[in-house]
Formats: sequence, structure tokens, C-alpha cells
Amino acid sequence: MSSRDDEETLAEAFWAVSRHLRHRSHESVSPLGITPGQARAIGMLSRHGSMRISTLSEHLRIAPRSGTEVVDALQERGLVERSPDLDDRRATLVTLSSQGQEVATAVRRARAAEAEAFFDRLSDSDRAELARIIGILRSGT
Repeated sequence: MSSRDDEETLAEAFWAVSRHLRHRSHESVSPLGITPGQARAIGMLSRHGSMRISTLSEHLRIAPRSGTEVVDALQERGLVERSPDLDDRRATLVTLSSQGQEVATAVRRARAAEAEAFFDRLSDSDRAELARIIGILRSGT
């Protein structure tokens, strides 16, 4: 087997693990009555605070129209509020409501518990090594 085959196999294994973790993460937010996309938007607003829908869409890497649909659904559930952007009257800011903050906390807890269960089969030293490797991959070096 050539090193090229090894790289492809490693990449395929990485993507398979990534898909599995993402699927488990999606299952963890389902009981909260939100979609994975809504959970991502809630997480982004929780981490970064109020922002324009266009900015939220950029962070989520979705089309602005899709961002509007996500925000509309969250607003219908009372999880976000819209307000005028004082810097630009044509723009609207989106902010988590108090109920949205509670859901954000529940999403973080559910995902953390799911990740803990997922990585539980690794020893402490394996976890540390995986964290080190992922750090290298994330930094692009």
C-alpha cells in the first residue's frame, strides 16, 4: 500500500468519525425541539452576542435567506428577539431571549455529555494525544 493510499484511508476514517460525532450531536439536541442548524445559530449567538442576520449567516456559512429562515423559526419559538441596529436603521440585530439563553445552556450540556460518552472509550493519554493532534490540524501547520 502506498503512502497516498494511507492518506486517503486516514482521511476517510477521519470523515467517518466526524460524521458519527455530528450525528450523535444532532441526536443530542433533538429532545430540545430544535434542529441542528437552529442549535448552531443559538450557539453562535450565545458565544458572540447580538448580530445582524447577514453576519450570523456568514458565521454559519449559509445563505442570508437561509439565515432569515433559521431566525424566523427561532423567533416563532421565542428563542430570539429582533431589534433595530442603532448603527444602521435598515439593519436588524438578532439576540437570544432569556428562553434562548436557557436553550443555549441546554445545548452545551447535551453536546458536552454526548462528546464525553463518545470519547469515553479513550484513555486519558489517548485523549491528550488526540487533542494535541487536532490542535495541529486546526492551526494548519
